[in-house]
Amino acid sequence: MFIEEVKKELTCHIIPFWSSLKDEENGGFYGYKSYDLVIDKKADKGVILHSRILWFYSNAYLVLNDKTLLGYAAHAFNFIKNHCVDYNDGGVYWMMDCEGKPADDMKHTYNIAFAIYALSCYYRASGDKESINIAYKLFDDIEKNTLDEYGYREAFSKNWELVSNDALSENGLQADKTMNTILHLIEAYTELYIADAADSRHVKVGERLTFLLRQMKDKVYDPSTNALKVFFNTKLEVIGDIHSFGHDIEATWLMDRACDALGDEALKKEFAEMNLKISANIQKIAFKDDALNNERDKDKIDTTRIWWVQAESIVGFINAYQHSGDENFLEPVKKIWNWIKEKQIDKRDGSEWFNSVSIDGIPDTSHEFAGPWKCPYHNGRMCMEVISRGVDFNV
Repeated sequence: MFIEEVKKELTCHIIPFWSSLKDEENGGFYGYKSYDLVIDKKADKGVILHSRILWFYSNAYLVLNDKTLLGYAAHAFNFIKNHCVDYNDGGVYWMMDCEGKPADDMKHTYNIAFAIYALSCYYRASGDKESINIAYKLFDDIEKNTLDEYGYREAFSKNWELVSNDALSENGLQADKTMNTILHLIEAYTELYIADAADSRHVKVGERLTFLLRQMKDKVYDPSTNALKVFFNTKLEVIGDIHSFGHDIEATWLMDRACDALGDEALKKEFAEMNLKISANIQKIAFKDDALNNERDKDKIDTTRIWWVQAESIVGFINAYQHSGDENFLEPVKKIWNWIKEKQIDKRDGSEWFNSVSIDGIPDTSHEFAGPWKCPYHNGRMCMEVISRGVDFNV
């Protein structure tokens, strides 16, 4: 059965891989594991990576109720708390060195959002009040330092002076604002809103979450194509002609979750209708040869099978099925899961999922198995969502 296979993948493959990267000497987790499965103990440690690891073990504990997982979460929390948070100037650093000292002190809204997401989930798992206090501090830092009249600015120096947004700009474009950051602010503020209704800032978190959802609907979503625009100038005017298939399908279920958390029935209905249109469009244009293509840049389709895109597509299509009852949404789930089992998962002992695989099923050996962006957040979360949602079938 599908759920049984997914749970086995989580508990016997993904969790052991990431647990093996625990750094007992300097704290946190080692920052890099090569394609050849060699750990670089001297590699820098990404703060995004550590936030995603903290979220992963916290949520895995909530789903599996295994106290060992909470111990790994506490280990990640201590590294973030003691090394990654800038208690003087606010926010979190971008990158730490192997010993936990700042290697890149840039402040980025996207990065801070992931810290909020992780700390809020850790609070739900552990009840550690210090974690939610830090999450609210970071929420205040974002609201104080990043807003302009159009929305959330993204890249800053240590002292909150605007810098070039190279970290989240791609495809030869230089974006001031991105759909990606708006989406993950939604994700972070949703988790913070769920985690603690007692704090005096709870209402404000809900208000800002609603603002971000409205931006996605009114500025990012294109109703003529049922797609999300990707890159923007500071006035949220689109630049480039990019369609990120993975972000679209990921956004559908994260926006639905946000609406569920807010409990506004009209908002839930409005976004469910939009998200079903996006999901149907992705199934039509991006689901090819049993997996999801990566993106479109102008008229060029990137058919590379990226690990996180496959994982998010499974959650997104299950979410679409649950909102619509349309079993056609389950067809890509079944086929993508088979692709993942056969092509995306590395069968070597002590390994995990290939970062990137060609349409012919050939892995890209230039990509690492663990690094600043390669993490357990997407595929681990897919497994937990499948278990929690309970949609099962024969495989």
